Amino acid sequence: MPSFDSLRDECPLKKDCDWKYLYETTGKYKGLRVAICQTCKLQALSPRPNQNELYSKDYYQGKAEYSYIDERASKPFFRHVWKARIQNIKRYVASGHFLDIGSSFGGFLEVAKEEGFSIQGVEISEYAASYANENKIPTYNGNLYDANFPAESFDVITLVEVIEHIENPNRFFKELTRILKPGGLLLLQTANFEGWQAKEEGSGYHYYMPGHVFYYSDELLKKILTGHGFGSFVSYFGVDFPLVAKLKKVRGSFQNWKDYRHWFRIGFYHFRSRWKRKGFPLTSSYVLYAFKK
Repeated sequence: MPSFDSLRDECPLKKDCDWKYLYETTGKYKGLRVAICQTCKLQALSPRPNQNELYSKDYYQGKAEYSYIDERASKPFFRHVWKARIQNIKRYVASGHFLDIGSSFGGFLEVAKEEGFSIQGVEISEYAASYANENKIPTYNGNLYDANFPAESFDVITLVEVIEHIENPNRFFKELTRILKPGGLLLLQTANFEGWQAKEEGSGYHYYMPGHVFYYSDELLKKILTGHGFGSFVSYFGVDFPLVAKLKKVRGSFQNWKDYRHWFRIGFYHFRSRWKRKGFPLTSSYVLYAFKK
């Protein structure tokens, strides 16, 4: 049985960790072993697949068994969500230097530039980063640490479905804090494991994937970031943009008129994400806006 020593070292909460196995996954990606810290309730894959081998060209083209949705073919539809999110961000930070980590082909940053931000991406895939740079979206190919941005460089940092991929979150949260300006906004989109959707689906929850190595909750992320000097938060249970933007986005995948029935399912999920039971949201979709002191 593998040691939990690395998980103790990587824990971002500086508490006495008490890791134990929770279960093996039973969903799409069966047999992954999930551990949970009895102290803070952070979850993690242990052992985890070799992360460097997961993010190939096939991953970014949507051709691998474990893969990403290649948004380039449906870019006009994705732009509805990107634009709606940027407009919500501008309610808090109207302009400045904008960093997207895990920026892929650069579509989200392209919209941020159109909305008046100066932009920078970080992307581990040479394939995706090269495409972005060729299209004049400045993108560092590599990890955040090697990019070595100056301290307090950015007014906005976004990680959309990225933080769960990060190994050694203790180190990573420190670096995010170092490069964000005082008063700056950190946006994290991930699954909220306090949501009833994650609790009830348990080992079959769809968010357990080979590339998702740590699993958070609203309470946990706020504790972590408070310890790093963040002073205020806005939690969106669901997403941080209107339903109409999401409906316009998914229309890009429709093949015939019957596909419009998906709008009813999406609309129901959207409104259900606002409902709570015993103080916790019914769904686990989640976005956190955190502001550095």
